[in-house]
Amino acid sequence: MERTTIGRDTRLCMSLSARPGNAGSRLHNWLYDHYGLDYVYKSFSTTDLAAAVGGIRALAIRGCAISMPFKEAVIPMLDALEGSARAIDSVNTIVNDDGVLTGYNTDYVAVRDIVTRRGIDPATPFLLRGSGGMAKAVVAALRDLGFRQGTIVARNRENGPALAAQYGFEWLAEMPARGAAMLVNVTPLGMEGPQAEALAFSPEQVAACEIAFDVVAQPANTPFVRAAREAGKTVISGAEVIVLQAIEQFVLYTGLQPDAEAVAQAASFAHGPQVADSLRSA
Repeated sequence: MERTTIGRDTRLCMSLSARPGNAGSRLHNWLYDHYGLDYVYKSFSTTDLAAAVGGIRALAIRGCAISMPFKEAVIPMLDALEGSARAIDSVNTIVNDDGVLTGYNTDYVAVRDIVTRRGIDPATPFLLRGSGGMAKAVVAALRDLGFRQGTIVARNRENGPALAAQYGFEWLAEMPARGAAMLVNVTPLGMEGPQAEALAFSPEQVAACEIAFDVVAQPANTPFVRAAREAGKTVISGAEVIVLQAIEQFVLYTGLQPDAEAVAQAASFAHGPQVADSLRSA
C-alpha cells in the first residue's frame, strides 16, 4: 500500500550518524508503505548530540537508530538501557515511550542471529579488527555463542585491551602477519569516503581464511568482501547485518514482525538483490 499523505498523526523515526546514508531510510520506508503504516523515516547527522536526543524526547519521535560515533556517548542522555545495551555499554537504537527514552542494541541481536543461521562452528578461531561500539556488539555476540579462540586487533591501547579482557580474548596493537579462519572487520576501512579503497586485511590473510565478515554496510561490496568472494570464501556482508538489525528496530518501533519475503524485498530495494539473495539463503 503506497502512502497518500503525511499528516499530524504520522509517526517519525530517524537515525543519527556522522555519515548519514539512504539505505536505512529506504528499508524502513519501504516496509511502512508495504504494511500501510502511518510512519516516516529520515536520516540525520548532528554536531550537538545532547540537543538531538532532547529533540527526540520533546518532539515525540518514536525511535532513532544510533551509528558511529555516538553509540557510547548517547548513554548518559537516556532514561534506561535494555539488557543487551546495558551488558555491552553500547546503544544503536533509542525507543521513545511517551517521553521515556530506552536504549537497545540490535547490532548484537543481528550478529548473533546471522552467525547462527550460517551455522558457523564456535570452535572457529577469529581475528577481529576494531574496538568501538560495534566491535563490542560483535565480540559479545561471538562470546555468547561459544567462541573462545579470538584475537582483537586495535591500536587504541585503552579500548583494545579492555574489550579483549572483558570477553576473554587476546589483544594485539598491530595486525599480525598471520590471519585466522574467520576474519572480522569492525573498522571504517572500506567504507564510502576517504578509506573506500582500503583493504581491512592483507591479501595473504584473505586467501588463507575460510570466513570473511565485514560490518561495513556502505557499500555492501567493500574491497574486503570483493577479495573474499573472488577467493571463494564464505562471506557475511555488513549490509546483511544492517538489514537484520534494522528489522529488529522496525519491530521495536511498530510492534509488527515483517515476514521473511517482505524483509528480502525491502533489503533488495535498500541494498540490492545480492543482499536479498544472501538473506533468503541464510
